[in-house]
Amino acid sequence: MALDRWVAFVILCAALAYGYAAFFTMDALLPPFMQRNPIWPSTFPKVLAVLTIATSLIILLGLEKSVASDKEPDIDYRRLGDYHLGKALTLLGLMVAYALLLRPAGFLFATFAFLCCGSFTLGERKFHILLPVAAVASFIVWYLVDEVLGIFLRPWPFFI
Repeated sequence: MALDRWVAFVILCAALAYGYAAFFTMDALLPPFMQRNPIWPSTFPKVLAVLTIATSLIILLGLEKSVASDKEPDIDYRRLGDYHLGKALTLLGLMVAYALLLRPAGFLFATFAFLCCGSFTLGERKFHILLPVAAVASFIVWYLVDEVLGIFLRPWPFFI
């Protein structure tokens, strides 16, 4: 089986577990006054689970491929070294570091550092554009989440 189908199978298994949690366990803990609402906190997870299951089944069954396609697969798992595996693993490491530094370093600094380091990893070298864009994007996201939506995000490090 091709690599894309293995990945689709793993995503399908995760989506089935996520869908089970969304459909059968999340709604049991709702207070009575919320059970009459048309949209519950589990509505988005339910939609996300159904769409993910449908998409992974389409890939797993090969419905997205054309009938006349006899060429080799797009990703050859025997030649993973030919791909930019280092960049992908570096980005995954940056995502983990971002998640771990989000509270102690504050949202603004952690997001700014992640955007800068991630862009640098992917090859961006125009720092006169990169730094202001990362700073403005970090501030806009913080402002929208904190001020507009009213969800508190600690903007600065814990010692300030």
